[in-house]
Amino acid sequence: MALTKKPVTGMKDILPQEMQIRDYVISQIKETYSSFGFTSIETPVVENLPNLTSKQGGDNEKLIFKIMKRGEKFNLAKATCEEDLADSGLRYDLTVPLVRYYSNHANELPKPFKALQIGPVFRADRPQKGRFRQFYQCDIDILGEAGNLAEIELILATTTLLGKLGFAGFTVHINDRRILKAMAAWSGFPEDSYDQVFITLDKMDKIGPEGVAAELMENGFAKEAVDRYLALFAEMAEQEDAVSYLGEKLADVMEPGTAENLKEIVDSVTATTSTDFNLQFDPTLVRGMSYYTGTIFEIEIAGLGCSAGGGGRYDEMVGKFTNMKTPACGFSIGFERIITILLDQGFQVPGTAAKQAFLVEKNMPADRLCAIMKEAQTLREQGTPVLVSVMNKNKKFQKEQLAAQGYTEFREFYINPMR
Repeated sequence: MALTKKPVTGMKDILPQEMQIRDYVISQIKETYSSFGFTSIETPVVENLPNLTSKQGGDNEKLIFKIMKRGEKFNLAKATCEEDLADSGLRYDLTVPLVRYYSNHANELPKPFKALQIGPVFRADRPQKGRFRQFYQCDIDILGEAGNLAEIELILATTTLLGKLGFAGFTVHINDRRILKAMAAWSGFPEDSYDQVFITLDKMDKIGPEGVAAELMENGFAKEAVDRYLALFAEMAEQEDAVSYLGEKLADVMEPGTAENLKEIVDSVTATTSTDFNLQFDPTLVRGMSYYTGTIFEIEIAGLGCSAGGGGRYDEMVGKFTNMKTPACGFSIGFERIITILLDQGFQVPGTAAKQAFLVEKNMPADRLCAIMKEAQTLREQGTPVLVSVMNKNKKFQKEQLAAQGYTEFREFYINPMR
């Protein structure tokens, strides 16, 4: 079979210019999040298959890269189902591995535990612009904190990071799954149909209230329930404080304290932050993952056309591993999308030391080459990055390539110093 120089479909090679930006963003992530008390951890990219197919990952479970059993465990002749052939898979996000990690090491970790995790995830998705089968995620999570201090810290840390990367005027949409359920219950939708209702509601920004109403009716829901549901959104649009309005109107079907909790998060973040962004209650925000149990949030950057991050509270997930209820909440930034924006903006890594390139004529005598190398080493010890490279025949093109990598000063060394 012929070798191919292109990467596997849905994967990509990363060139030096982008890698420099990625390294810088990761350094800012670690520096910012550590200042909020988050601790870096690492989990394997391979997880046991039952963990990945536990109905906690939503549609992502349909996109798992499964790994065949090895050696004696792999017996194609006796296989009767997929489980006989595969026992593990590549992780599709960082949350399931984190929960397994915490469940395994809870006795060794502080409580609450503030985790930072950065790493590649894999989804057998259809590749398209900005969407790959291997991509990086960056998550911060707080496990063991039942109060809304977790949400407040997560939002502040994430928005502080985005501000340091030069983003301003963006919006963090916030909602609560308990508010979503209370609105559906008050409208008269059957409890076992809430997820179907929310899937349609999630399209509100694309198809509008009329489109949502039409789709709900097409799915067989009663017109009375649909009308009551859409009327709630119309009424909220006229309220100065929509959260308090819902808290009063839906008091009989909403979990006590839900509206007050959400208001406290919004007020605390707004009063504390020094970053230029908007924190906005969004009753149409759903978030697709089925494991969310409370507060949910999502980042919108103008002109991006898609979410730049999101997260929420998932208080029941750890208990599926340990049989002990453990509160948990997390926020993930869209690492790849942020990198794409910075590249499109022509972002330059700030504070980078001026880089020099020493271009040495081919076959330079050993004593002269040693002197050149010693000079380069002295500059490096003084903090100046120096590349020593043999001079190409097409010197102009060589310099253009190095300039694209950030080299700003060039020195040429010839066998005959008089050249």
